[in-house]
Amino acid sequence: MSAGQWGRDLAMGARFAFAGGREGWIRALLTAVGVGLGVALLLLTTAVPNALAERDRREEARSDHTFSQQEIPKADNTLIVLDTDTTFRDRDVRGRMLEPEGPRAPLPPGLAEFPAKGEMAVSPALKELLGSDDGKLLRERLPYRITGTIGEQGLIGSQELAYFTGGQGLADRLGSASGARIDRFGNADLAASDPWDPVLLLLVLVVFVVLLMPVAVFIAAAVRFGGERRDRRLAALRLVGSDSRMTRRIAAGEALAGSVLGLVLGTGFFLLGRQLAASFEVFRVSVFPSYLNPSPLLAALVALAVPTAAVLVTLLALRGVVIEPLGVVRTARPARRRLWWRLLLPLGGLALLFPMVGQGGDEGTFNQYLVVGGVMLLLVGVTALLPWVVETVVARLGSGGVAWQLAVRRLQLSSGAAARMVNGIAVAVAGAIALQMLFAGVEGTYTAATRYDVSRAQMQVHVPDDLELASTAQKFRDTKGVRKVTAMGETYLSDGRSDTDAIIQVTVGDCATLREVATLPSCRDGDVFAVHGGEYDTDPAGLAQPG
Repeated sequence: MSAGQWGRDLAMGARFAFAGGREGWIRALLTAVGVGLGVALLLLTTAVPNALAERDRREEARSDHTFSQQEIPKADNTLIVLDTDTTFRDRDVRGRMLEPEGPRAPLPPGLAEFPAKGEMAVSPALKELLGSDDGKLLRERLPYRITGTIGEQGLIGSQELAYFTGGQGLADRLGSASGARIDRFGNADLAASDPWDPVLLLLVLVVFVVLLMPVAVFIAAAVRFGGERRDRRLAALRLVGSDSRMTRRIAAGEALAGSVLGLVLGTGFFLLGRQLAASFEVFRVSVFPSYLNPSPLLAALVALAVPTAAVLVTLLALRGVVIEPLGVVRTARPARRRLWWRLLLPLGGLALLFPMVGQGGDEGTFNQYLVVGGVMLLLVGVTALLPWVVETVVARLGSGGVAWQLAVRRLQLSSGAAARMVNGIAVAVAGAIALQMLFAGVEGTYTAATRYDVSRAQMQVHVPDDLELASTAQKFRDTKGVRKVTAMGETYLSDGRSDTDAIIQVTVGDCATLREVATLPSCRDGDVFAVHGGEYDTDPAGLAQPG
């Protein structure tokens, strides 16, 4: 069979898809919408790696920490940055106080100019929150005048809460606050990230496979909408002289036309969802529309795979159907489905996964291709087994009411349509069960109960050195909702004889306060207690001795 004959038959099928009157248009539109939704999800999935990479790049570009650098002296190109991060109702708020020390001080990404003292530039999400009734308490915490908005280059997500504010005399606070003097933004050390933990990589791979397999099943089902009406049309083609192979190619052309239209609709759905993505936040992660740029190679793969799958699925579906001019084969009982090859798929998946048992973490690495292949074969095996299970079960159903007998007889004659409708759900449920088992298996390795007694304390606050402890503690006691406050001071003691002095931590408080952190035999003002053998004992030289 020449390629030209294939092309002519596929083109004839495409014309039938759009020239069949209102019924044909409705069928083609249903197929296109179904395929389009699947294509939009596939394009979104191909865009996720680029979105995460772009978030990391912007996080690195705005980095203002100098952990691996030496202290920078003051110059006309230096900037003092103090961290003023806070948390508001379980949401992190990124804050930075800035003081340029010269005309060539580096400007943070997303800012057009430095805010003056008492002014701040905020992210769009923070500006919206501060302007709402829900942000009343946060406005009291950020008593600055909003004079600008942080641009997209200075944020890692559309819903990020962030601000920059101006300050003066920040050099005196470098020793007591978290911050640094910098001459540029960006830290190349952050870009070289460590390799992924094997268990985390396994979870990510399985999540992607579980999410994509139902989409593939849905697309395969969508290209078969109106299958029985299509078979009657094909029987009419046999009546006018086409052979069985030509008829199947024409049917594949109809599916191809619907899938190509689905590609167009799917691209439109994706572009629409891409613009709406900035309005949502999933698991504290938000993105800008510009993040969601699918990889050209993966997008081309989707554009080729979907029409190809539509043609192959149609040819496979018609392989066991004998289309005659009068269509009488549709009333005959179909051949019984074979089980042996359906069992090979899940068994092959288990065979691929078995060598990976016990791998990962401290037990060695695992082959990600074996994991992906094994999970896919298991899920595809569920799809292949379900029609056989439905056929076997309905074959044993018997007597009942008239409606029951009609329904059972319909399933006994052709159970494929019913199986196709629930295949996607079955794959999704099987994938969810697999994920749940996987998460339950690794939970014990990555979670541990803390030793903190939340019935005694729910929050710990570190107060800057320039604040008076007693008055600060009283402000906490006066705060609505606070039932008890325990205030203690911390300092460090050294023998002062060399640069390698033994240093111990000293906690200062009244007797009631000290009894919150230690069991004391007795206590009076002026008493000093030494604690040895604790987890954070910093006195290996025995500096804390009586006298």
